[in-house]
Amino acid sequence: MNKNRLEAFSDGVMAIIVTIMVLELKVPHNSGPSWESLKPVFPAFLSYILSFAMVWIYWNNHHHLFHSVKKVNGKVLLANGHLLFWLSLTPFTTAWMGENHFASLPVALFGFVLAMCAIAYYILTRVLINLHGSDSLLAHAIGRDSKGWISLASYLTAISIAFAAPTISCLIYAGVALVWLVPDKRIEKLLDREGL
Repeated sequence: MNKNRLEAFSDGVMAIIVTIMVLELKVPHNSGPSWESLKPVFPAFLSYILSFAMVWIYWNNHHHLFHSVKKVNGKVLLANGHLLFWLSLTPFTTAWMGENHFASLPVALFGFVLAMCAIAYYILTRVLINLHGSDSLLAHAIGRDSKGWISLASYLTAISIAFAAPTISCLIYAGVALVWLVPDKRIEKLLDREGL
């Protein structure tokens, strides 16, 4: 099966997710054009920045992931849909977290969705490696995936402390985003070496 339709569909879904998130940002009304009038929407704006970064990181790494493979099958389509499902919950958790000024439960739920995205991405990666073989470019690039496992452990840690210290949980989420901000160099290096 050709991978182009899967990539186009995934790009479209991620673009819609980002659009929904930005539409959740509401312009303050009846408060005048001042910096002070923006204070009530500042938490929603911060949660949007964090969520946009997460979705962009997944889009970026998804692009690299599929650039390193030649074909897809039904299992890949299912695993990709699983990832897109969890990513599609980001606008809800973003809005809830922002509207409630980073309260414990919304921050924990945001972390749960991030953890599920990480698990879904891991599953997608493994399904692609199984399809292309253990000697494939992707298998060599991913290796043991310690970066992915550390990220998942960070999310789970942040979820567990969200009820005591939601700000620290948000800092952990941001830290994971910073680690992944640069596209996955493991894949990029092998693609460059192969001239792809």
